[in-house]
Amino acid sequence: MMEKERSTQKVRCQWCGNPVEYSGRGRKPKYCSRSCRQRAYEQRHEGRGVGISDSDIVLRGKKAQYLFDSLFELRCAAEDINTAAQEGATSSELAAMTGDLVSLARDIESIRLGVEQANT
Repeated sequence: MMEKERSTQKVRCQWCGNPVEYSGRGRKPKYCSRSCRQRAYEQRHEGRGVGISDSDIVLRGKKAQYLFDSLFELRCAAEDINTAAQEGATSSELAAMTGDLVSLARDIESIRLGVEQANT
């Protein structure tokens, strides 16, 4: 008998949105860690725990720090464009700078998309 090759599927943690590996056998995991499972339990049993509503978004430390750093970088890029415009930069210079700004915004948006995918 030939043994089927198992491919791992990616599912996302229902609490934080991090990827969780799933080999395709048994029940799909819902959470990436015990702490995420505990936070979800606390949320389901209102009155206990952290008091997070369904509309709140939870980011782990590394993602939160990345978000803060990226927003700072985005603000600096916007200020650079403003300064360049006031100093009479050419349209091609401004176009290049705004292209960088849009690229930064898309990178930041990927954080939001990852969280939304986890909630679906």
